[in-house]
Amino acid sequence: MIIATWIVFYASRSLARGLLLTLELHFLRFWETSAAGTMGNNCICREDSEAEDDTAPPNQLRQVENTATEPEVRSRPRDPVRPPRRGRGPHEPRRKKQNVDGLVLDTLAVIRTLVDNDQEPPYSMITLHEMAETDEGWLEVVQSLIRVIPLEDPLGPAVITLLLDECPLPTKDALQKLSEMLNLSGAVACQDASSPAKHRNTTAVLGCLAEKLAGPASIGLLSPGTLEYLLESLSSESHPTVMLFALIALEKFAQTSENKLTVSESSISNRLMILETWANHTDSLKRQVGFCAQWSLDNLFLKEGRQFTYEKVNLNNINAMLNSNDVSEYLKISPSGMEARCDASSFESVRCTFCVDSGVWYYEVTVVTSGVMQIGWATKDSKFLNHEGYGIGDDEYSCAYDGCRQLIWYNARSKPHSHTCWKEGDTIGFLLDLSKKQMVFYLNGNQLPPEKQVFSSATSGFFAAASFMSYQQCEFNFGAKPFRYQPPVKFSTFNDYASLASDEKIILPRHRRLALLKQVSIRDNCCTLCCDKMADTELKPCGHSGMCMECALLLETCPLCRQDIKTRVALIAHVS
Repeated sequence: MIIATWIVFYASRSLARGLLLTLELHFLRFWETSAAGTMGNNCICREDSEAEDDTAPPNQLRQVENTATEPEVRSRPRDPVRPPRRGRGPHEPRRKKQNVDGLVLDTLAVIRTLVDNDQEPPYSMITLHEMAETDEGWLEVVQSLIRVIPLEDPLGPAVITLLLDECPLPTKDALQKLSEMLNLSGAVACQDASSPAKHRNTTAVLGCLAEKLAGPASIGLLSPGTLEYLLESLSSESHPTVMLFALIALEKFAQTSENKLTVSESSISNRLMILETWANHTDSLKRQVGFCAQWSLDNLFLKEGRQFTYEKVNLNNINAMLNSNDVSEYLKISPSGMEARCDASSFESVRCTFCVDSGVWYYEVTVVTSGVMQIGWATKDSKFLNHEGYGIGDDEYSCAYDGCRQLIWYNARSKPHSHTCWKEGDTIGFLLDLSKKQMVFYLNGNQLPPEKQVFSSATSGFFAAASFMSYQQCEFNFGAKPFRYQPPVKFSTFNDYASLASDEKIILPRHRRLALLKQVSIRDNCCTLCCDKMADTELKPCGHSGMCMECALLLETCPLCRQDIKTRVALIAHVS
């Protein structure tokens, strides 16, 4: 995962191209053939001890202080009135067990204010993690998540993911007891249709567990009854959000190859072909269902005789799009290159294919989901760590608008803005004026004061960019179609000035990308990063090599061990 994280953002475009040639083949083959593969940042080998009190904070949680006199920019590492978190000693009793439903709801209530990566999780979350250290406690937490998370809260599924992601991996006995307690079947899905909150939460929990588990554990969880339950949840009688999370659960189960075969044999593709017609639906939930159904048909559950979406989408007027070549495999990008979605537990980022160095530029984003996303501007020097929760606005070279938590992000610090919380269908405008060195953010045409902090570190090489929390989705407009709210200044659009070759516009499904990569021939002793030049450089002091000097100069830390690079030594070439 260290290498995977490094690939995405630490390289220039040419460097990323070489990285994809050497390493994407590995990831895609792992996607297709591994019996123990999972999405996101979880591994079956993770030890239960990670759930102790000294566990690192979850990836996407950052604590903001809710005081009336807080400074405009939060620079303090921790609230001084809050006692520091500490581990529990060997003779120290556990915290007093509280009502589990209350703890879950407390976590949900505070989740919007968690914004600092260096902050510990809230007390309610820590207590839930402690409870989950035993089989009985883990089962209580899971049942509570199913029972009390409200349907209407847009962050409900994300809270389920955050809590289960940081809890210890369930034992075989715990999973068996959970299956017996839920006793899932197609008939139970029909009964749960009358209680969409419980229905949605059950499918969300199944998806989270499928993401955490691998191999035999994942195969055992996908019993015939569970499969029936998920398939029945895709029926037209189900609430759209139930359909969405049932589909996501099936997708995550399919990361284990045997499960993928089992799901494919259930004729799921026939159901998905009906649902993919919702991809452009005006209803936000149905649009998400359509997006995920279409993506699954293109990448996972193939239907014989069905034309792939990329083969029929019209890209003639598209000159700038989301860059599918330097994102991780966990981010879903539509074949049009204009829509992105994250269903993994990591904080995924994406940028546009076109960057600018001067002038005034504008683009818009339509919010499909109203949860946590950080959208704005990044530069060539920006560095993002998807598995550590750092995205757009979390370094000195990027700035982002967060409409869920009502914050402006710069250099991993936030300040509140005056806009109301965004909602599905809202349009966010992003104006970059490089002559005046300022950025302006708009919500449905309503302007905020200009932001100028980033220009103390960067003045050129700006990209449109965004980062996504779990289950978030939005659509970009770089000027290929009319804007909904044009700013009152003269501006340029990416689509008017950018250009892409026909093959650069194509976003291939994973299995077709894998087939092409298998045909790539890489010469011996070439740089493992760019694949163009000779590997002639060794990094000091760690001693790792296998790269050229040009690529090595782009690195600050070793991509293999993450040790700081002090010097780069050119090796003597051996001529055979």
